[in-house]
Amino acid sequence: MNIRITMAQVAARAGVHPTTVSLALRNHPSIPPATRDRIRGIAEEMGYRPDPALNALTAYRHAKTPRREMPPLAYLTHWDTEWGWKQPHAHAAFHSGSHARAASLGYRLEHFWLGEPGMSPRRLSDILVARGITGLIVSSHLPEHDRPLQLDWARFSAVKIDCLPREPDLHHVTNDQRAITQLAVRRILAAGYSRIGMVIPYWWDDFVDLAWSAGFLAEQQRFAEQDRIPILFYADTNSSAAVATGGDSLVPSKAFSEWYNRHRPEVILSKAQFVRPRLDELGISVPRDVAYVELYLVPDGTTAGVRNNCERVGAMAVEALVGFMQQNSVGVPELPTAMLVEGSWFDGKTLPLRAPRGGEPKP
Repeated sequence: MNIRITMAQVAARAGVHPTTVSLALRNHPSIPPATRDRIRGIAEEMGYRPDPALNALTAYRHAKTPRREMPPLAYLTHWDTEWGWKQPHAHAAFHSGSHARAASLGYRLEHFWLGEPGMSPRRLSDILVARGITGLIVSSHLPEHDRPLQLDWARFSAVKIDCLPREPDLHHVTNDQRAITQLAVRRILAAGYSRIGMVIPYWWDDFVDLAWSAGFLAEQQRFAEQDRIPILFYADTNSSAAVATGGDSLVPSKAFSEWYNRHRPEVILSKAQFVRPRLDELGISVPRDVAYVELYLVPDGTTAGVRNNCERVGAMAVEALVGFMQQNSVGVPELPTAMLVEGSWFDGKTLPLRAPRGGEPKP
């Protein structure tokens, strides 16, 4: 029979009060780092493990105790204007998901714009510390503002949404664009199609570290050689503006027409703003002439595609951040963790079923 090592036994070995052990094991900043490390080492050596039943009881008691007003969680953005990040659907959804989940956990979410005149990382750090804010969500940075964010990180717990800024390398939550693309391709194949063409601007792929194209090319390796259509990448003359406005970056007519006539895809995989106006202009009917699948779907009951679940990205960022705060996990992590949110498939009239290969798509 295994005898559970208690916190009191660890305290006796370490020569401290059990409360000190409790704080040290929770990485509380009131305990000096050397003392924390010594106590944690003793606990590990003795084989101490937290008691799940006791933790559950503590959580229950805390839930029954009236909460005092908590400092807000900071939501940091760096767009060209204070609220410009709300124009792209994804970034507005990140915030709404974060806001709703924070409220459900008893926190307020407060926005801070890094582009505010006179704002600097040092000044922002001072403002946050003065207000007792220790939890930060870093979100919605334009590529031209991708510079190292030099806050006083030792004072904060932080989680980043999406890929920017690239430095520091924080724990981050984002959409799993690779898996979203793979899901779309697999559903297209299951619907009976084989020649799939992808159309995206360079900036859209670059913004997510090439995850869109990575998912497509990974699936394409399984295609028959004659069915492998090259991705139609194209440059936008004003990619920064396209990012800022949410992707109104129409594929050039000549490049698209030549690509379409040469490869004759059965299905086009893209984002509506990139290709649908061009298809209409060229008289190419969906789905009569070519089927269409949306990579970033706002469900409309007609279009087939993948909903990216951006609200869930925001909610998960808050959940992770609150967990880090409760553990007093501050600073830039030695081993950053990526938390990825997958998409949800929606059938639609733009992808009529053909004779299925390997069975019909699952509902």
